[in-house]
Amino acid sequence: MDVIFRVRRFDGEKSYWSDFVIPAKKGMTVLEGLYYIKENYDGSLAFRASCRMGICGSCAVKINGKPVLACETQILHLNSTTIKIEPLDNFEVIKDLVTEFDGFFTKHEAVKPYLIRKEDRYSEPEELIQKPEQLYAYYKYSLCIKCGACYSVCPASSSRDDYLGPAAMTAAYRFIADSRDEGDGERMQIVCGDCGVWRCHFAAECSEVCPKKVEPAKAVQKLRFRSAIYMLEKFFIRW
Repeated sequence: MDVIFRVRRFDGEKSYWSDFVIPAKKGMTVLEGLYYIKENYDGSLAFRASCRMGICGSCAVKINGKPVLACETQILHLNSTTIKIEPLDNFEVIKDLVTEFDGFFTKHEAVKPYLIRKEDRYSEPEELIQKPEQLYAYYKYSLCIKCGACYSVCPASSSRDDYLGPAAMTAAYRFIADSRDEGDGERMQIVCGDCGVWRCHFAAECSEVCPKKVEPAKAVQKLRFRSAIYMLEKFFIRW
């Protein structure tokens, strides 16, 4: 079955569309179709890909208007003879389907996505044991693959460049909810600001498009509840 791939291109100056006919077969993914274009039609087509297993998040693009992983999306499952493929929204386009992720990862780094402990770093490290229920409290939110799909549909991210975004705040909650972590105070100062949880409009589109069902919208709301308690405690201590 022949399928038309309508790809939005960008050459550094202008944006335009290019159409390519793909001989699709059962089990063939959109990512395979993009490689077919690169190998048979236009070697200059630019896109990102790595693991081809839905783990690295590199191949996230917008297909027929929805952010998805190209490596997990089968062409015939789209039930369309014309498939529109575009770069993710809310990211600066570098070339064709490749977008700039530096700012995205900078925001992720800002929330300190690692365990923070208060013990002396020169002391003998201790084994940090968790009960199953303590693991389940944050495990879902640790599955984020940083594909950027949630950020691309977030209305708050589209209106403010300094907004942390759902992926970064999900990472913040993942560690705040971790029983082994002792850095919640440091992260709260970051996420409670104007560019943090209170900027979220709760459109919940981030959870809708997440390929790993991480539910970033739920994480942000949980983080908002904790932020409210943190600010109340901070206010009463000062008072």
